[in-house]
Amino acid sequence: MVNFIENIDYDGLVEKSLRSVVYYALKIVEEQGLPGENHFYITFKTNFPGTVLSKNLQVQYPDTMTIVLQNQFENLIVRHNSFSVDLSFGGIPQTITIPYDAITYFADPYAKFGLSFTLDEDNTQTANTESAVPQSAVSGDAQIISFDSYRRK
Repeated sequence: MVNFIENIDYDGLVEKSLRSVVYYALKIVEEQGLPGENHFYITFKTNFPGTVLSKNLQVQYPDTMTIVLQNQFENLIVRHNSFSVDLSFGGIPQTITIPYDAITYFADPYAKFGLSFTLDEDNTQTANTESAVPQSAVSGDAQIISFDSYRRK
């Protein structure tokens, strides 16, 4: 028996599309490195299922953590549901794995671009463009993509 969709979940479709922006941006970096002055701030939930961190990092960052992909990272591996990267923490190289669903914030300050996601009560993500680019990460005006006018209230 086939389950038919009664309503199209446009919020879910937009969310999936916005997460694919993160995937494709990381895929570019995996294949050719960071172009020009681009660099990424990525904030994620450290306790999200599928996130892999050392015990030391999990203790230090029990809820959220922000990483910067700019000059000192290696072995970026981009998969369809997650990515992994080698970073140095206190001079100690470590591999972390981050599911895209764990990401709460993604920005490229050089491009003045940012996306913010919030976990709802069902542990799924929804796009939030109200505060898509915090002032601490980007100077000047940021290009914020707002889909609020298209959402059902």
